[in-house]
Amino acid sequence: MATLSVIRRWALREQLSIREISRRSGLSRNTIRKYLRAETVEPRYAGRRSVSKLDPFAAKLAAWLKTESTRSRKQRRTLKQMCADLQALGYSGSYNRVAAFARAWHAQRQIEQQITGRGTFVPLSFEPGEAFQFDWSEDWAVIAGTRTKLQVAHFKLSHSRAFYLRAYPLQTHEMLFDAHNHAFEVLGGVPRRGIYDNMRTAVDRVHKGKKRDVNARFGAMVSHYLFEPEFCNPAAGWEKGQIEKNVRDARHRLWQSAPAFASLADLNAWLLQRCQALWHEIDHSRLGGTVAQAWERERSQLMPMPRPFDGFVDHTKRVSPTCLVHFERNRYSVPASYANRPVSLRVYAERIVVCAEGRLICEHPRIIERHHHGLGQTVYDWRHYLAVLQRKPGALRNGAPFEQLPTGFKRLQAALLKQPGGDREMVEILALVLHHDEQAVLAAVELALEAGAPTKTHVLNVLHRLLDGKGAVRAVTAPQALRLVVEPQSNVVRYDRLREARHAS
Repeated sequence: MATLSVIRRWALREQLSIREISRRSGLSRNTIRKYLRAETVEPRYAGRRSVSKLDPFAAKLAAWLKTESTRSRKQRRTLKQMCADLQALGYSGSYNRVAAFARAWHAQRQIEQQITGRGTFVPLSFEPGEAFQFDWSEDWAVIAGTRTKLQVAHFKLSHSRAFYLRAYPLQTHEMLFDAHNHAFEVLGGVPRRGIYDNMRTAVDRVHKGKKRDVNARFGAMVSHYLFEPEFCNPAAGWEKGQIEKNVRDARHRLWQSAPAFASLADLNAWLLQRCQALWHEIDHSRLGGTVAQAWERERSQLMPMPRPFDGFVDHTKRVSPTCLVHFERNRYSVPASYANRPVSLRVYAERIVVCAEGRLICEHPRIIERHHHGLGQTVYDWRHYLAVLQRKPGALRNGAPFEQLPTGFKRLQAALLKQPGGDREMVEILALVLHHDEQAVLAAVELALEAGAPTKTHVLNVLHRLLDGKGAVRAVTAPQALRLVVEPQSNVVRYDRLREARHAS
């Protein structure tokens, strides 16, 4: 309240006495008379400034706050961390004083930015098929009963605002390439430009201005899909504001209502269905109609989707004496003929492919999660160890890869290992898989077990009959000349007469 204005209003407008004004305001009558003089102005008193323990460290804290404001949100230090660093330098005050200083600093900086115009932006407009925007986000979902942190790839067409999400365990090259393959297929083609931030999987080094050293594998994908990559300035997320908003909107549109999923594949199938459903529900703020209608019009302006990019990351590995290659603390089996030899490991988003001598030698599903005690997992293929097993049949009893044998082979193994030499006979039966279809060998084993003759000879006999009959045992058909005209009848009395006649003679 302006005290001088109130005193003048009471005295000149309401005609109150100086005594009454003194009673109401608590000021002396001399002070009131002085205020009522025409040339008198209301006095201004210097604000009270108390000494703080933070004063010797104020300049350093302000410099830290300025440095942290230029970093990405995930890399910034918290105020509690900065307070701990100040305490290490000798600050003995409280965290509340540091927080108050930071609030005042941010408020002053916001005023300065408004004055200099840094908070002002220009609306953007994109032609159909001109550009898409991409970004990563971190979100959570319940998968196989466990709350799991996910890295979610976001794509959005800048003209129609059609968007697509796909979740991955990591933000690696192979995940990025797989996300582009699926996104361009779902969005119906490839725009002319792609707008990114300076992520490490795309940019090796940021130079002044818009110059970038683009990663070689990312450049190969860009060349395959024939679009032009465009990278934002550092810490300038507003240059791809559409996808930044999409990341924020997805949390209440998708993740807050997401159910539990049995696997990551089920989650991605649900994300695809929900994204396409939301296209029909969300209105386009500029073009009118829904996002789906705008996307239908834009799709004809997109470059048709070529064959998917072979987005693997290559590693050179040496196979161990136990026929295993190591990757990300996990182990994968390789055919025994490549033990102690170098191979090429091609890492995809969902699988591991091992190549050698210019050809593919084996493939495994990729394992990313680890056990709680920190050790990795081992993925065996028992067929890879058959060559070793022929030289060392005794390894069949306790060999770790052979714990995964099909049920029919395990039943036959249990029967043969009870006999002398049964382990070598079982190895010879398993070796049939190298030359014949595995399902045919397994069917022969099951038929031999049903017949009560679990031997190698019987299995081979049944297998050859199955292969000759192309999947079934052929019925034997006798020629016309060998057919019986009068079929014999079982007659015990006739047998007894013959026996008696022979005995009598």
